[in-house]
Parts: sequence; structure tokens; C-alpha cells
Amino acid sequence: MSIQLFRADTFSAPEAEAERLVIANTDDPREADLAGVRVVELRFPKFSDGRAFSQAFLLRRRLGYTGEIRATGDVLIDQVLQMQRSGFTQAVLKDDQDLAHAERLLAHYSGFYQGDAVHTRPRFANA
Repeated sequence: MSIQLFRADTFSAPEAEAERLVIANTDDPREADLAGVRVVELRFPKFSDGRAFSQAFLLRRRLGYTGEIRATGDVLIDQVLQMQRSGFTQAVLKDDQDLAHAERLLAHYSGFYQGDAVHTRPRFANA
């Protein structure tokens, strides 16, 4: 599963409001009703606040959510690789971020030794 990248200045949410659930980074996703939700939007209020990473991991691994997980807010290219590994499928980058650079960063690593939210088995176990 790879992450789709967008810039905030050109992004508009294509899904209906009823299909999207916005979860504040202070809320517990385990308490959310995910019935009929196609996209869960997790906010990064500032770059140094990483609670949305934990929320995405909970949604994927513990709750088995298979829909889109979108990162919005203060999203920088430095975060996209970890977002992908945490279970995000979309990242809406701040206006001043270079989309092409972010895509190059994602392509830089072919795999990881340890498991993550998407590929749960460590690399040595796949051999």
C-alpha cells in the first residue's frame, strides 16, 4: 500500500461529507463509529505533534480499518515515509512543500527490516 500525496492549495476532498470522519488528535479512534466511513482524516496541528501516527496505527492494526486514512494539517515531506508505514494512504502536504521531492523520498527505500502497520511481518520472516 503506497501513500498518495497532494498539496493543500490544490486538494479538495472528493468524498461526500457523510463518508468522511475527522478525528481530532486528542480523540481515541477506538471510540469512533467507523460504519459507512470511507475516509478517516487525522490532523497534525503542528509538525512536532505525532499523535496522529498512533491513531493511524490503531486504526489499521487494532481496529482493522481498511479504508483511506488521510493526513492533513502541518504535514511536511519529512513525515510522509513514516506516515505510509503507520497506515496512512493519503497525505495533504502544506502549500510550501515540494511534491516531487516527497515522491523521491518515498521511492528511496525499497523495504524495511522491521514490520509496520501495513507489512506486519519483519523482512527476515518473508524469506
